[in-house]
Amino acid sequence: MSFLIVHGWENRRPEGHWQRWLAERLADDGHEVRYPQFPEPDVPVLGDWLDLLRSELDALGSDGERVLVCHSLAVLLWWQAAPSLGVLQPDRVLLVAPPSADVLRGYPEVAAFAPAGIETTPLPADLRAWVRLVASDDDPYFPGGAASLYAGTFGIDADVIPGGRHLDLPAGYGSWPSVRAWCTDPSVRIEGR
Repeated sequence: MSFLIVHGWENRRPEGHWQRWLAERLADDGHEVRYPQFPEPDVPVLGDWLDLLRSELDALGSDGERVLVCHSLAVLLWWQAAPSLGVLQPDRVLLVAPPSADVLRGYPEVAAFAPAGIETTPLPADLRAWVRLVASDDDPYFPGGAASLYAGTFGIDADVIPGGRHLDLPAGYGSWPSVRAWCTDPSVRIEGR
């Protein structure tokens, strides 16, 4: 199996964050893991991030299942890229704590990641079957909860974490065993830390 882990806005892959922890554990288990630093994390350029996403997906091994794990801004990055990835499309995708498009549009630095209409643009049916959402019920970046849109409107399988905030390091998400378990077994339900 091979994994690509993609961070979000203002993230410099800090020690202690669940994504770094996950990358280290999966590598220790003998899996190929890619966890690149995306350019200009404070003021990301959509085109640059799309290019790097495609390049990293292309570099994933072709032996075994290919899994993409996205957090925060990376969710909307993949959402925009997904319909055109073709053979680069991973076998499974985990979307963690997506921000709402309305919230992103309030920040000029990341507004391009939330074009008009993205919140009404479902994934093609053939992609939805292998996408999983994990979101909290009190994420400040998605008032009202992401599950209502992604699961309710788009029909994506979802795990809702009560009180998980943005499912990041400030919310206490360092080690996250159920995400690690899901990475190798998609039948696992993802729970809070």
